[in-house]
Amino acid sequence: MASAAEQLAASLNLGAFAKATELKKRLWFTLGALVIFRLGSFIPLPGIDSSIMAQLFARNQGGLLGLFDLFSGGALGRMTIFALSILPYISASIIVQLMTSVSPHFEALQKEGELGRKKLNQYTKYGTLVLAMMQSYGIAVGLEGMTAPGGLSPVIDPGWFFRFTTVVTLVAGTMFLTWLGEQITARGVGNGTSLIIYAGIVARMPVAVANMLELGRTGAMSTAFILFVLLMMVVIITFIVFMERAQRRILVQYPKRQVGNRMMGGESSHLPLKLNTSGVIPPIFASSILLMPVTVASFSAGHGPAWLNRITASFSHFQPLYLVLYGALIIFFTFFYTAVVFNPVDTADNLRKYGGFLPGIRPGARTADYLDYVLTRLTVVGALYLAVVCLIPEYLIFHYSLPFYFGGTSLLIVVSVTMDTVAQIQSHLLAHQYEGLIKKSKLRGGRR
Repeated sequence: MASAAEQLAASLNLGAFAKATELKKRLWFTLGALVIFRLGSFIPLPGIDSSIMAQLFARNQGGLLGLFDLFSGGALGRMTIFALSILPYISASIIVQLMTSVSPHFEALQKEGELGRKKLNQYTKYGTLVLAMMQSYGIAVGLEGMTAPGGLSPVIDPGWFFRFTTVVTLVAGTMFLTWLGEQITARGVGNGTSLIIYAGIVARMPVAVANMLELGRTGAMSTAFILFVLLMMVVIITFIVFMERAQRRILVQYPKRQVGNRMMGGESSHLPLKLNTSGVIPPIFASSILLMPVTVASFSAGHGPAWLNRITASFSHFQPLYLVLYGALIIFFTFFYTAVVFNPVDTADNLRKYGGFLPGIRPGARTADYLDYVLTRLTVVGALYLAVVCLIPEYLIFHYSLPFYFGGTSLLIVVSVTMDTVAQIQSHLLAHQYEGLIKKSKLRGGRR
């Protein structure tokens, strides 16, 4: 009986999806935008010898350089026009959001509504442009100083013209991806920035799995260890899904009131507080903070000053400094982004405005304090969960030379973005069904 009901519900959803023309347009737009991103990640920079660049990256792909290549969808290793990916935009977004907490001008813009949001978005784009110019110039200079084992340079014709074309190309690629992400968010389904990073990771996962299976076929990796890795991935994904769906429901009561001869209200509802309110943003923010300066330093390693080489070595994968900073940044951005997206004072004011209250707690400041207390405890657990998921699998990656795609950070991004995108698709389907019901009721009303 239950299975029949589930099949009926599934058929209704498929029928609603077939009739949801607007949703299908959004899905096709999203797919087309991601295809453009993947095509661009194969267009090489002008003046680069691709074969020599592949040899250099194969030798230096460990540590944060390989992690950055993961987020760029392999564009960094191929040194293409999207080598910087969308990470300069993420770094600029972090700076602007931090400024809203310390600068009265930025704080006032944040409270101005749509006009203030557009102004902050403009500042973010300016910051993206500046960061992309600085990082692309550092990469251009680093590429000129790199040499392959045979003494060959990946740059065909070093000089100021190469630096100029590299800066212009990489900056244009980053700004195009920034625009593309905004278009996906506005005209597609899901968050454009997250989906671009998601597409880069997912596109290379099948190759990583195939390479691991090939190692098992040749005997370089035991079958038992491959099964253990696959089991570990299933366990991590299950744990992520469980934690992302976990929430604390706070009971909200609405008083009874008399409207004419009828008694209205008196019902109760729940205010859901997610265990991880910040979602996948903290690992992405933490990675972008660590990746950008160290990536530029990695291109200069070996021919730069001694202190720069020591810093680059300290940020290698599974080094204590890297682990401590990565975990600390994840915890910091979990609290910071949660404070940005959920304001207990505003929530308490909205509850009081509509007559809602928490049983046993006075409306107003007491309600705000209680919500802040509950949210802080949830955020502590959520921050520790994100840090554990992102750091624990690093042990296997480092000691057993597994690809980054099997790490907790990549799995967290893939699972979280998939869940958010599916939730948005379901919301569009539900809205389409409501529109259909409203149209039917209007037609029936007109016939009467």
